[in-house]
Amino acid sequence: MNEIKHHLTDEMLVAYAAGTLPEAFSLVVAAHVSLCDECRAQLEGFEAVGGSVLDGTEEVAVSSGSLEATLKLIAGGPKDPIRTRAVKGSVFPAPLQEYVGADPEKVRWRPIGRGVKQAVIRTSRDASVRLLHIPSGCAMPDHGHGGTELTLVLHGAFRDGTDRFGPGDVEVADQHVDHSPVAEEGADCICLAATDAPLKFNSLIPRIAQPFLRI
Repeated sequence: MNEIKHHLTDEMLVAYAAGTLPEAFSLVVAAHVSLCDECRAQLEGFEAVGGSVLDGTEEVAVSSGSLEATLKLIAGGPKDPIRTRAVKGSVFPAPLQEYVGADPEKVRWRPIGRGVKQAVIRTSRDASVRLLHIPSGCAMPDHGHGGTELTLVLHGAFRDGTDRFGPGDVEVADQHVDHSPVAEEGADCICLAATDAPLKFNSLIPRIAQPFLRI
């Protein structure tokens, strides 16, 4: 793993610690935190603060059956992704392996044009997340954002303007960002990307294909 230079924002880590992120974004955050010592330490600090706040709040009465309902939700949810590690040799961090397994060759990739492939991961409907496989040297279509796009590099690297994003790096793009990331020469780029609103493509063909590609 190269040195990670692009990290999650404090706001994103606080939201993850508080459990307020959509599942799609939580998956990307968990995957990054499992790779990044710096963000993992930050997250543990926020969790400790949250625990202290809860300890200092007044007790309130809850309805009967609340404990059973909570335990049922916990049992039916995803396993804790952060305390585990990836299978040795896999480019997929452990949290992602809970969804797609450890082998990229077994992912159900679907072509979306220009040699780019994607695999949409099933999560809750309030946001979407997908794996992207971008050939070396290939540029993504120029686009803006209707909301937030959170992208984690798992293999290879891409360049966006003057910034380079390598394995473990995350890029946060919002409504103020228009860009066309380019996969670096030398290796195909595999990314995990979550969005909470459709992208805004600046050319006609991607806009026509957008409903079918679920981007």
